[in-house]
Amino acid sequence: MSELAVTGAEAAAPRPPLGADGSPPGAGRGLSALLPTPDLVSTKLLELRKRTGLMITVVLLTVGFPVLVLGIRLLLHAVDPSSFGPAGSPGLFSGLTNAMAEFGFIIAATVGATAGATDLSEGVFRQLVVTGRNRVALYLARIPAGLSILVPLAGAGFAVVCLVTSFAGLPEPTAARMNGVSVPMRLSEGQLESWLLTHPNQATQLAGLPLLASGGGSGAVAKLGPSSPAEQPAAVRKARAEVRKHIGTIYSTYTLAEVTQSNPAVNEMAKIGAWLELEVAIGFLAGLGLGSLTGQRTVSTISLIALQLIVTPILAANVIPYFINGQRLVVGLAMDQLRPIALGSANGGGGPRAALFGGRGALSIPPMPTWAMVAVIVGWMVVWSAVGAFRMARRDA
Repeated sequence: MSELAVTGAEAAAPRPPLGADGSPPGAGRGLSALLPTPDLVSTKLLELRKRTGLMITVVLLTVGFPVLVLGIRLLLHAVDPSSFGPAGSPGLFSGLTNAMAEFGFIIAATVGATAGATDLSEGVFRQLVVTGRNRVALYLARIPAGLSILVPLAGAGFAVVCLVTSFAGLPEPTAARMNGVSVPMRLSEGQLESWLLTHPNQATQLAGLPLLASGGGSGAVAKLGPSSPAEQPAAVRKARAEVRKHIGTIYSTYTLAEVTQSNPAVNEMAKIGAWLELEVAIGFLAGLGLGSLTGQRTVSTISLIALQLIVTPILAANVIPYFINGQRLVVGLAMDQLRPIALGSANGGGGPRAALFGGRGALSIPPMPTWAMVAVIVGWMVVWSAVGAFRMARRDA
């Protein structure tokens, strides 16, 4: 009887008012209260993993897509090697990785929007708030929970592409193709210049000049190498001058052809893998912040898909007068500029551009400075995280 009386007295006692962030007094005032606990992260991870349909889609787009494409190519090559070449190739590596980046951003944004808006849409946000947990910690717990699903799967899919390209791909070429001209691989700028001076037909084809012939004979070949200027035909002298004048541009094109026509080296694969994971992380953080801001998973997902597939390509291909700096604020343009050079051939981009990690994307607008590119990428991740956390902290339960 006394126990019941005590229990009733405790229930009737007034509860202390909650703080502005929805936590009890004294809670959430220190930095440690803002950090999610391992148990909270595990809970959010379990909530995501219980969404069977979403998880199946994530696995299919991150791992299933490259496994399916490369598995079919491996099978066809095993059945009929004479008709179907090796499963891996530099072009396929570039195309698959670029497609995985697009799919990775989209599915990461979907997972992020789901994590950011589900509690509100399912009506459990109030129950989370009354537990007394700090709201910012509730939001931040979703970041490691979502990335712990997306990052390993994206890495596994990319690892499959790297393994097939390295061990079941085309042999390393001995020559790079430029404008229909085969040039030996791994030449320095001086060696390339010397080679062009001794191969006038190839040199003039690269320089856009008419093909040369010595003495008017159809089978004779003139040399652009050392000889007295008086002995050189006018066309030979012109070609030699063009080679010397444009050797820097020709060598840039040559190095680009070397990279894009060869299987990527291990260090280049590591750069590409880091870039792919960064693309996935940006998509997740943007989806999480936008989902928390709007409280609508569908609206957030569709908005980010439109940004990735419609808005970004238009802004990357066209210069809007007096608004170029505004275009550069879109994270897709910064990521295109950061895109490793081995992926550039699949994008139809112009000439090589100096950027972090040798980036060369599909941009048709002047590239931004490296510091601005880094600031845009970091800003998108930080700002969307801050917006999502602020909205969750201020939302009415």
